[in-house]
Amino acid sequence: MTRVGRTRTRGVETLTLDAPDTRNALSAALVGELADALTDCAKDPDVRAVVLTHAGNTFSAGADLRDPPAPDAFVALLRQIVELPQPVVARVTGHVRAGGLGLLAACDITAAATPATFAFTEVRIGVAPAVISLPLLPRTDPRALTRYYLTGERFDAPEAARVGLLTTTGDDVDTVLAPVLDGLRRSAPQALTETKRLLTARVLETFDRDAAHLTALSARLFSSAPAREGMTAFLERRDPAWVL
Repeated sequence: MTRVGRTRTRGVETLTLDAPDTRNALSAALVGELADALTDCAKDPDVRAVVLTHAGNTFSAGADLRDPPAPDAFVALLRQIVELPQPVVARVTGHVRAGGLGLLAACDITAAATPATFAFTEVRIGVAPAVISLPLLPRTDPRALTRYYLTGERFDAPEAARVGLLTTTGDDVDTVLAPVLDGLRRSAPQALTETKRLLTARVLETFDRDAAHLTALSARLFSSAPAREGMTAFLERRDPAWVL
């Protein structure tokens, strides 16, 4: 079963998260397939840019609670996106939750259709947005993250753009992305690579400094009693015991 589709048009490789039955939850298998696809793109001189998009109405619902990836594997995937020689562009037409927001933050340019919604739902199942903070904290508004990390509230695409999670948004995401992709196609490959290195240096410093600590924190929280209750409640479609 293929969970990541691949197509190419005029040097732009589109990688499509294609597990709509699980709302593109980040399973160990999906994370592995996406990492393999990105490795292929990095080696291919004919790939000018990568678009990361999705099938179904959800970009990604976050970690697959039945088959989660190892925290270090997910960290490696996020870093791989940041370090990819080509620019990575996120194209979102649906909803993004939890770990899916980490994927979004790791991309260089992010665009979403106006109906898309976003939420850091980790606190509602008893964990924390730990490893996804590696690309998020250097790139988004800290006051906004404080609110949305702590409350798990849902917010819309214009708000996501305001706080720096999205580069741009509009009613038709492909119309919004057309000038972006045209610009990337007109740019010299080496120049894109070196310019991306300038732009991602601070993000990679965060990975170097904090990845080990946040990976350990994620593993500890996911194995805790509150997380077991939160994930069980989520799967059983009920409130966890701590809800007042």
